[in-house]
Amino acid sequence: MNKLPIAQPPWTGLGSRLESMCRKAIFDFDLLKDVSRIAIALSGGKDSLSLLFLLHAMKGKGLPDFEIHAIHVGGEFSCGSGVSERFLDGICSALGVNLIKRLSTQKRESLACYSCSRERRRLIFEAAREVGATTVAFGHHRDDSIQTLLMNLLHKAEFAANLPKIFMEDYGVTIVRPLIYVSEAELKTFAEQNGFARITCQCPVGQNSMRTQARKLIENMETIFPNARDNLSQASLQYGSHKAMRK
Repeated sequence: MNKLPIAQPPWTGLGSRLESMCRKAIFDFDLLKDVSRIAIALSGGKDSLSLLFLLHAMKGKGLPDFEIHAIHVGGEFSCGSGVSERFLDGICSALGVNLIKRLSTQKRESLACYSCSRERRRLIFEAAREVGATTVAFGHHRDDSIQTLLMNLLHKAEFAANLPKIFMEDYGVTIVRPLIYVSEAELKTFAEQNGFARITCQCPVGQNSMRTQARKLIENMETIFPNARDNLSQASLQYGSHKAMRK
């Protein structure tokens, strides 16, 4: 049997950097205030697994010794469907993390990013509430956030990226994004270094989604403005912080 790819301290230089950025986000945006139980949306991709490993390593060490639950949404076309549930079972068991599984009902003939995302989030939030976790951590990183910013700006004329922390009133849970400072490239390298880099998304719709187009647009922008990613991220976080303070 192959050894499970568990990333844990002592870290390499990159691992230490990711932990530092994760801690910075947690303290800058007060992500885990009064949190004793947290749920992680675990697709099984590099982002969510990195988040699981980092939070597991940090809990009780300068942070509360919170209880971790992982929630995986499977299904024929759900994001992350390329990951074996046995693989996630093994990792969560080794870490002592409770893994909760839910099933998406998405079918090929009606598949769309918006409806799939809404159903997946509903399943995650309901599962989190069932175990008493009112804080749900997502593995959204810096690049996810600036892609969201461009999509909202160009499609809806709204300057809105992924907020580091937001209360979902309809579900009674708070979303937190501890990886908001971390780039996708860094997470990819971290996953490769620790042996859990896998191609997970097998969605036939996602390959040509608006998010994919936004990713390509940012890559084109960087040929003219090399600091585009950093500047978009900083602008969105500053605006989001000021907006949150006004509420």
